[in-house]
Amino acid sequence: MLPETTSTTLALKPVININNLNHYFGEGSLKKQVLFDINLEIKAGEIVIMTGPSGSGKTTLLTLMGGLRSAQSGSLTILGEEICGASKKQLTKLRRQIGYIFQAHNLMSFLTAKENVRMSLELHDEFLHENIDKKAIAMLESVGLGHRVDYYAESLSGGQKQRVAIARALVSHPKIVLADEPTAALDKKSGRDVVELMQKLAKEQGCTILLVTHDNRILDIADRIIYMEDGQLKNNS
Repeated sequence: MLPETTSTTLALKPVININNLNHYFGEGSLKKQVLFDINLEIKAGEIVIMTGPSGSGKTTLLTLMGGLRSAQSGSLTILGEEICGASKKQLTKLRRQIGYIFQAHNLMSFLTAKENVRMSLELHDEFLHENIDKKAIAMLESVGLGHRVDYYAESLSGGQKQRVAIARALVSHPKIVLADEPTAALDKKSGRDVVELMQKLAKEQGCTILLVTHDNRILDIADRIIYMEDGQLKNNS
C-alpha cells in the first residue's frame, strides 16, 4: 500500500458516487431485489477492494458501475455523469473511459498479445493518428511481456494471459479500472504479481481501481476494503 494515497485522494472529487441504489432481476411475480440502498463514494486514485460471500451482489454492482447493464433505481454517478436511466449511447461512451479485467481474461485466441492490446486502442479515435503498435508493445513491455508480443493466447500461461488483459485494460489510460476476481484462476505468486502490477500501473496513471475478490492474500494492496453481504454494503469507511 502507498501511504500517501489517502491524503492525496481526500482532496479529490469522487469518480464514483452512488446514492440509494437498488437493483432487481426478473419481472412481475419473479422480480427479485438483489441490491439494497447502496451508498458508496470512491475518489480518484483510490484502490478499493470489495469482498463478501458468493452471491452477495458484488459482480452485479461492478457491472452497473461499468455501464455493462442499466441502473434502475437511485443515483449512480460515474465520472461526473448520472447513468441511472442512461441511454445505450451514454453507456457506450462511459465504457470507453473504463478498463475491465475479469477472472476469465477474455482474450481473442486468434489474435496475438500485441493485437489484443491494440484492439483496445482502436476503440479510441484520439489514438488512431498515433503508432498504436508501438503503444501496445510498450504496454506489454511494462507488464513484463516484451518477449511475448507476437505469441497467441493459447501459447501463454494463465499469469501471462492475465498480464495481457491488464495491458489491454490500461493501455488507453482509463480513469477507472474495474476488476472482477482477477486472481481467482492463478496460483499464489502469479496472483500476487498480477495485483501488484495493477497497483503500480494504476498509480503511475492516476486511475482508480475497484477490485472484487475472495482472495484474502491480496487485501493489503487496498487503500480501503468494503464488504458486501445479501445485496448490502455492510461497512463503508
